[in-house]
Amino acid sequence: MTTLAGRTIAALRSEHDALANTVPALSAEQVTGASGASEWSIADVLSHLGSGAEITLASLSAALGGTEPPAQDFNQGVWDRWNALSPHDQATGSMASDNALVTALEGIPEGRHEDLRVKVGFLPDPLPLASFAALRLSEVVQHSWDVRVGIDPAAALTEGSAQLLAEHLSGSLGFLLGFIAKTDAAPEPTVVGISGTAYRIALDGGARFTTADLPTTATFTGPLESALRLIYGRLTPQHTPAEVEVTGNISLDQLRAVFPGF
Repeated sequence: MTTLAGRTIAALRSEHDALANTVPALSAEQVTGASGASEWSIADVLSHLGSGAEITLASLSAALGGTEPPAQDFNQGVWDRWNALSPHDQATGSMASDNALVTALEGIPEGRHEDLRVKVGFLPDPLPLASFAALRLSEVVQHSWDVRVGIDPAAALTEGSAQLLAEHLSGSLGFLLGFIAKTDAAPEPTVVGISGTAYRIALDGGARFTTADLPTTATFTGPLESALRLIYGRLTPQHTPAEVEVTGNISLDQLRAVFPGF
């Protein structure tokens, strides 16, 4: 598929397949052990991915059927059910739940990729399919890393997913930085250029991830995946590649404070 929605769905399939190859090999100790999310075990992360897939699929099914999406209490019921599962069942169930969502997305004819709109509970307007799938990709990419880094401290985001996520964050998913960033932690207005790319992180009263040709006041030197992990609060000192450096009017630690994660 060559549409943006199609490329995003393909990335979701790739992320799913990689995680589905990882999860069955985890020991019981690893499943209940620490993940890249500071307050969650690997089982907690997988439970979050599984319940999120179920909720996302319900919204997608409503859009495809032309019906109203589930009420807000539907989400709470899903979370409660997943939270009550054992760590083993959270881990295995998450893979089945995510596969069901990805399969449903793959089944949407390419001719509908541009016109289909999906309502998301926390947003006022329905999202185009590409943005809806990208919202899930944003979640999956980071939480899949949370799982992998629990067993491999040197884990990184996959290159293809990182490139695609950056494309979405500089476009229709730009609003996410408004939820993520704590711009008061920036010492002054800052535009951070990400070396080797056209992307910039602009902190100028708000927060933007952009390809706009803005004069830079600082430079992030390092892989794009590391810059994205920074934005999602996952570029902690113990998980920062040696080549990462920030120079200019803001430091790496100050950027970590702007993007504390979730």
